[in-house]
Amino acid sequence: MSPQLIAPTARVHASFLAAMDEFRAGGVEQVPHSSLARELRTWATRWPTVEGFAEYVDAISGAPGEERAGGVVPTTTRWWVADGSYLGRVTFRHRLTDELLHYGGHLGYAVRPGARRRGHATAMLRAALPIAHHELDIDPVLVTCDHTNTGSRKVIEACGGIFEDQRGEKLRYWIHAAAPAAGEQPHRRV
Repeated sequence: MSPQLIAPTARVHASFLAAMDEFRAGGVEQVPHSSLARELRTWATRWPTVEGFAEYVDAISGAPGEERAGGVVPTTTRWWVADGSYLGRVTFRHRLTDELLHYGGHLGYAVRPGARRRGHATAMLRAALPIAHHELDIDPVLVTCDHTNTGSRKVIEACGGIFEDQRGEKLRYWIHAAAPAAGEQPHRRV
């Protein structure tokens, strides 16, 4: 079966754990501002148990737009899964704070190290755009990447990313989740 973006599910527990081991071995915990690194610090000791993993899945599966404590921007998470195996994830941030406008953008994505260089990131980002537009009313979508991450830059550009600028270490791109009508200028939603 072709990979799909699906809601988080306990059915991919074993492959999720293997993917987290790959991310950890790759040093993701050292990446500043990484939501995956935060999740590793918070959940890694609970993920191995069925109950702990189910609790994690419930925690990241909140209703779209559900407000979170402490002014944290609401998020929606989808996992990239093929044949019952976890390959990566997309996290949608429903609105931009000043920090997200400069650093993180509307969505972040990660492909497990063992599944990289196979086109998953491009396919995943393409699959995420209709979700952003139709389900979450985000259009255009701001996506950022480190200026040194050539692979991610190419993924964003292949998905229609229009370079706006570089702020610090981050390159900032806008992607139109729905193509504007002829002659219409898309509006940026902050």
